Amino acid sequence: MAAPEAAVAFSSSLKTDTDSVPATAGTTAGMAAALPATAAAAAVAATAARTGSEARVSKAALATRLLSLSGVFAVHKPKGPTSAELLNRLKEKLLAEAGMPFPEWTKRKKQTLKIGHGGTLDSAAQGVLVVGIGRGTKMLTSMLSGSKRYIAIGELGKATDTLDSTGKVTEEKPYDKIKQEDIEGILQKFTGNIMQVPPLYSALKKDGQRLSTLMKRGEAVEAKPARPVTVYSISLKKFQPPFFTLDVECGGGFYIRSLVSDIGKELSSCANVLELTRTKQGPFTLEEHALPEDKWTIDNIAQSLEHCSSLFPAELALKKSKPEESNEQVLSCEYITLNETKGEDDVIKTC
Repeated sequence: MAAPEAAVAFSSSLKTDTDSVPATAGTTAGMAAALPATAAAAAVAATAARTGSEARVSKAALATRLLSLSGVFAVHKPKGPTSAELLNRLKEKLLAEAGMPFPEWTKRKKQTLKIGHGGTLDSAAQGVLVVGIGRGTKMLTSMLSGSKRYIAIGELGKATDTLDSTGKVTEEKPYDKIKQEDIEGILQKFTGNIMQVPPLYSALKKDGQRLSTLMKRGEAVEAKPARPVTVYSISLKKFQPPFFTLDVECGGGFYIRSLVSDIGKELSSCANVLELTRTKQGPFTLEEHALPEDKWTIDNIAQSLEHCSSLFPAELALKKSKPEESNEQVLSCEYITLNETKGEDDVIKTC
């Protein structure tokens, strides 16, 4: 009996060992299958980490490049926003591209980006707005002493409190007898070195406050005395009553709104500015130099700065600054207002 029992035991043992083999193989196969999945997940994680790291490096490089920009360029201001609002829009676009959204930017403490404009355009006006960035903000004052050129469309027969179409109509007079020759005949009176009374709605100040702000509050405001201004040329481009189009080149501190109003009075009528476009400021022209909003990128501005550097005399040219080493940044804002003998076109805002 011992032999058969041993045989049975051996057979049973053999069966048990044989049965265990498939289980072990299956486990090995499962582990083998799991390994590629784990490796793939690790690879994906590594790629994501690499991509995130590269993105951070790229943003840091853009931020450094943004901080290294210095010079003066021009943008195209559309109708609607004020010059200050447009400057903020430009600033926020550049900060977003560099990965520094405005709320975060203001919390940083080490570096400063300065960006400002020289020569304010009314919200209803459009055209060339000169912008300084970095050390270029120090060049903006020179922009105010240069000539400016405007295309203005005036409307005869209506006077407004702001001297343009955004104000309330304060007076209406006939204009039907006014001819093209009448307008052309009086333009010489407004050419050269003349005296001009600035508008009540302006950036000129009384007791530290803008006249326009006081006017909007309903406070009584006296007109500023006439002051010397320069008009290099005026020509009548079109006359289709009640509208007339002027091409004007003038110096700093000159108000197109006052010019159009004075022309209306000289014609024994009244007039206001319907549309105003600045086509040139200093060496910058609307067609050649002014960047539209869809071109407001760090690369495009860098190229524009390079292109525009040749527009200035050698003594005003800026040396290229070295890129900042730190990525810590801060936004500082300051307002620089020139002497009150200048007009609202002659306010520099630096942010």
